[in-house]
Amino acid sequence: MHLAIDVGNTETMLGLFGPDALEPEAHWRISSRVARTGDELRLLLAALLGTGGVELSQLDRAVLGSVVPAQIGVFRDALSSVLPPDAFLSIDSDAELPIRLDVEEPRTVGADRIVNTLAATHLFNRDTIVVDLGTATTYDCITADGVFVGGVIAPGLQAGREWLKGQTAKLPTVELGPPELVIGRRTETCVQSGLFHGAVAAVDGIVDRIREEWERPDAFVVSTGGWAVALSPHTRSIQAVHPHLTLLGLELAGRYRFGEMSARSTDQAEAVAD
Repeated sequence: MHLAIDVGNTETMLGLFGPDALEPEAHWRISSRVARTGDELRLLLAALLGTGGVELSQLDRAVLGSVVPAQIGVFRDALSSVLPPDAFLSIDSDAELPIRLDVEEPRTVGADRIVNTLAATHLFNRDTIVVDLGTATTYDCITADGVFVGGVIAPGLQAGREWLKGQTAKLPTVELGPPELVIGRRTETCVQSGLFHGAVAAVDGIVDRIREEWERPDAFVVSTGGWAVALSPHTRSIQAVHPHLTLLGLELAGRYRFGEMSARSTDQAEAVAD
């Protein structure tokens, strides 16, 4: 079994993959903001895997992508004693993968955007915009032949709520989600509508501008990340939702690194795109 670990600024996603799977057999979400030692993290991972009927000793490898550098060493410490030698892989811009980073400062590209590029190229084989709806909302522009040419980084839905909370004295903290109506009739529903529909409008507006500037009016738009399922159906630009795209990218990176990558399946890719 293979463990994919996507460490974000707020939360860490864990996915358990079989050898040829394009979706995780099990997945979990834990906080990235809780300080843990390697020993504590090992116990937590063992408990989570146990809910899926898997023991740590059954892991063949782990592939990690982290936008929080301090977390890399903690996960390495937690897993080094239970994995085979050289079976822990951390993805960065130096990783030898069948993609290219065509930007001014490739070393600053986050691991999540690198593996999103790998997964989108493998699945869709077409010019693609990946909208990753997490703590930040990122837009990755990826050519059909696997070149990351840049994108956009914007505040995420939750960041908007935290900003309002910190900058206003009287506005309440609200539950994030789609309100019944755009026009709120209470302060709470006004804030909820502004946050949610503001995020929706931002996605559509930025995608439109990317397509125009990139001169790819037919670029395929896929969403991923923690808010992808809730927010995507309310947009007009997102064509497919793939909540675990980043985890799949990490798993594919492991398959390339360890020489296990099989030929891309056209049938599988078309099924995901539909």
